[in-house]
Amino acid sequence: MNDLPVLFLRDLSSILLASVFIGTGLLHFLKPRMFEAIVPPSLPAPRALVLISGAAEILGGLGLLVPAVRPWAGWGLVALLVAVFPANLYMARESERFRRLAPRWLLLARLPLQLVLIAWVLWASRP
Repeated sequence: MNDLPVLFLRDLSSILLASVFIGTGLLHFLKPRMFEAIVPPSLPAPRALVLISGAAEILGGLGLLVPAVRPWAGWGLVALLVAVFPANLYMARESERFRRLAPRWLLLARLPLQLVLIAWVLWASRP
């Protein structure tokens, strides 16, 4: 059986995901206040959390581009996606506060879509 199309789609997915994670990670450093606003108030040191998560996104995205470390990068990004889920939940619960960023339905839709993103990262980062 020819696995070439699947391998091509995985490589393409890795590149696309890497672009998204690297780009978003860079935004954490370029526009930190935007990300600080979505850190739940119960968590300490919003700026530090934003910078740490931004660095993790950049490193994970770069890791997706290197086949030798791609599986490790995938697991790291899954851990990151789980770690930032409270921010997504906070935005959905406080949707009125974030209405300028996105409508309520989109903030709610992000919650299950996080699972889709996790599955996509796992699939794309398989050895």
